Amino acid sequence: MIMTYEWAEITDFADELGQMILQSEQADLYRAAYASVYNDKNLADEIQAFARLKDQYEEVQRFGKYHPEYSRVMKQIRVDKRRLDLNEKVANLRLAENELQDLMDQVSFILGRSVSEAVKIPSSNPFFSSESSCGGSCGTGGGCSCSA
Repeated sequence: MIMTYEWAEITDFADELGQMILQSEQADLYRAAYASVYNDKNLADEIQAFARLKDQYEEVQRFGKYHPEYSRVMKQIRVDKRRLDLNEKVANLRLAENELQDLMDQVSFILGRSVSEAVKIPSSNPFFSSESSCGGSCGTGGGCSCSA
């Protein structure tokens, strides 16, 4: 593809938009929450241990209740997940992630709608998903008006 002035201008605007997002309050809160979680050595070790347990969980899921470690792994994964979920630093990180994701969804929505009303906009927010041209019913065998 030949780089035209318009394409160069679009890439410059995209870079500028990316910098604005990186400098946003939501991104700052996310970076601070991330640092808070992963600078705490004990918490970082707990997260790594949970990641290893998730690998065991996936192995157990392949065989189901017939796996010899099924009961132990299933119980332990629930206990450890609950403990991490109740940790204030982890909860703050999740909130910051959600706020940053909401910002990204809003930007995607605005960009998509500026191109065309028919643009499908992937989103984790049901508000933006319902506003997309698809409506989320593509799995019904062509019941919606989009061209999936």
